[in-house]
Amino acid sequence: MIYLDHNAITPVRPEARAAVAAALDAFGNPSSVHAAGRAARDLLDRAREQAAAALGARPPELVFTSGATEAAAIAIRGALALAPAGRRRLVVTAVEHPCVLGLGRALERAGTPLTVVPVDRRGRVDPDAFRAALGPDVALACAMRANNETGVLLDVPALAAAARGAGVPLLCDAVQAAGKIPLDVRQLGADLAFVTGQKLGGPRGAGALWIAPGLVLAPLFGGEQERGRRAGTENLPGIAGLGAAIEAAVRARPEEEPRIAALRDRLERGLLETVPGVRVNGAGAPRLPGTSSLTFQGCDAEALLMALDLDGLCASAGSACHSGSTTPSGVLLAIGLSEAEARSTVRFSLGWTTTADEIEAALRLVPPLVARVRTAIAPAETAGR
Repeated sequence: MIYLDHNAITPVRPEARAAVAAALDAFGNPSSVHAAGRAARDLLDRAREQAAAALGARPPELVFTSGATEAAAIAIRGALALAPAGRRRLVVTAVEHPCVLGLGRALERAGTPLTVVPVDRRGRVDPDAFRAALGPDVALACAMRANNETGVLLDVPALAAAARGAGVPLLCDAVQAAGKIPLDVRQLGADLAFVTGQKLGGPRGAGALWIAPGLVLAPLFGGEQERGRRAGTENLPGIAGLGAAIEAAVRARPEEEPRIAALRDRLERGLLETVPGVRVNGAGAPRLPGTSSLTFQGCDAEALLMALDLDGLCASAGSACHSGSTTPSGVLLAIGLSEAEARSTVRFSLGWTTTADEIEAALRLVPPLVARVRTAIAPAETAGR
């Protein structure tokens, strides 16, 4: 198998696997005061220290969650619930992950005003346009650090400065950035940020929400875990794996970032040279080292992905959370692609297990399969006309 879908889920790192196994033996409840509970608490504290160090935060500022979706919901709902009087509106960028934008749409249907700030054709947000959306009625603004589909990096420090000037807290989706590019939540200027373990070599089911000192969110009631901010017995094996994974990813990043970027560049260069009618989405903008969004004109992405899968190559048509939808990716439409172009776009995402041999194999597989899919589609389109 050639696995080029790391932005969906990355294979578990050995450090995380070992941490999960050790935590499974620590069967006590971390909230219990007996010896078994203290042993579990020690592992929980260790994971919090690891995650905080990787994010440039202090351990008490982190709340462990079940993943990015829950972290985003706690942050958004919690901020809206305790916003000052007169501040009810939510501002998000047009390229946010469904865990942010989808929740925003749901809240809008329930009566919360929502503003979606557009992006340019490279997927970037204009800080001036963002600033213009931040009126006196805004309770929270949201801007991701790195887009999960195109890999384009948003200038979060500039957007956070605009939000700060308007007295609006900023939530940053740092899921795809953690462990892949330098990331310090304080330098971002954000007030809230979240990550999840499965995107950086940890197990599924564990994430973390960073809350800046002094910012208070409405808690998730039901228990006193996580300093009363998120109720429920902590998923100790998942959290231990998250801590070990993010520590390992950050430690390896100085070497891995240029290695993976070189492999991505080789993949893009090879496909541009051998496949006609290919466009790199986000080209020219700062991007994650391992994300490549490619539009193959006249080639149905789902058909291409099925053909690639039969030959042992795993890729994606965009966000894994969008897979199976009958509508084209909102991110791709937001950067100006037509519906037909969006449906002809494939995301290849590389990670810590990706090798040069796998990229060369992909370069042998993709061009003939694109040609085959295009040939199969052309007669059908002609018959339809």
